[in-house]
Amino acid sequence: MPHLFSPFTLKGVTLRNRIAMSPMTMYRSTDGLMNDFHLMLAGSRAAGGFGLVFLEQLAITKDGRTSVGCGGIYDDAQIEGLSRVTRIIKDMGAVPAIQLGHTGRKGSELKPWQGGDQLPPDHPDGWQVVGPSAVPYGGKYKYPVHALARDEIKAIHRAYADAARRAVDAGFEWLEMHFAHGYLGSSFFSPLANKRTDEYGGSIENRVRYHLEALDAVREVWPERFPLTMRLGSDDLNPMGVQFEESIQAVGMMKQHGLDLADLSIGFNTDEMEPKPFADMSFMVERAARLRRELAIPVATSWNLGLPQVADKVIRDDLIDLVMLGRPALSNPHWPVWAARELEHEDPFSLVPEDWAWWLRNFRAHDSCIGWPLPEAPAAVQLKRA
Repeated sequence: MPHLFSPFTLKGVTLRNRIAMSPMTMYRSTDGLMNDFHLMLAGSRAAGGFGLVFLEQLAITKDGRTSVGCGGIYDDAQIEGLSRVTRIIKDMGAVPAIQLGHTGRKGSELKPWQGGDQLPPDHPDGWQVVGPSAVPYGGKYKYPVHALARDEIKAIHRAYADAARRAVDAGFEWLEMHFAHGYLGSSFFSPLANKRTDEYGGSIENRVRYHLEALDAVREVWPERFPLTMRLGSDDLNPMGVQFEESIQAVGMMKQHGLDLADLSIGFNTDEMEPKPFADMSFMVERAARLRRELAIPVATSWNLGLPQVADKVIRDDLIDLVMLGRPALSNPHWPVWAARELEHEDPFSLVPEDWAWWLRNFRAHDSCIGWPLPEAPAAVQLKRA
């Protein structure tokens, strides 16, 4: 029976466990380049025991970023910085993963702690946002959206392929397409954003055409031995938006075009969602398990899986294949080791590099004083909780 710390093999890649660090936008880039911050962030999580380590979503075009502080893979000059990050991830025993995306009508933003407002196209740090149709998202996304013409869609697909080729050169071994969270792929899929009447709009077959052509473009250059996966906005939680049953159809079509795993999330093509389950424990797992059963394709998901007992259970119950952790990975770079201690793994320090593990296993002092308290430390050394 698989569990949280079981290896997982997909195509020619084997992860040492079922724990993945999700892509998270960090707003620390200049000109889309990786720097020492990204080296620290990814390297420490790989050293902390994660089996699969993603960087943030990397934009396939300059105007595909969320903000001017976001990372990209649209220029060959960005390969060197990305290569430094993939090398440290591998050296620490994890698999380096990349998420390719385009923010579409949700781009051209200020950083969140600067207010997060969308900037107008004529602002020095802004640009013209694009989408399947000239439909602004609403709220803070208030500026006109340029509806992509067919030749512009084709150019974006070429940009996906160029980005995938750079990803190979940079040393990545797992590639995910970002088709969720209201970004460009998600908006093509959703009737809330896609009002087209040509071959890219209307029926589900047309609305998923953008995704299939993007997968085909990447599949031509991405090595067959490496997994090609996708994060899909599988439900808009709105009666006028994407319904989960449509996502099952869409993933079935993507599987025929070389998709190896589906990473399921929410569409976020509108703020008008009902119900809003975001505080519910593991709320995406039921959907993911259903898709896995019906399509016989590996699945991953995130959303409130940060408790070790919950993360382990959804793997043991054979519901999903990978647990994706975002904020838990930010708050605790050694989350896998902590989880192993909580779950009474026979050798928690087997998850860290061997030189670190040697010191941690051979510490000549009280076990509860090495920074990872025992699940049931002696009462005399437990601090009273307020």
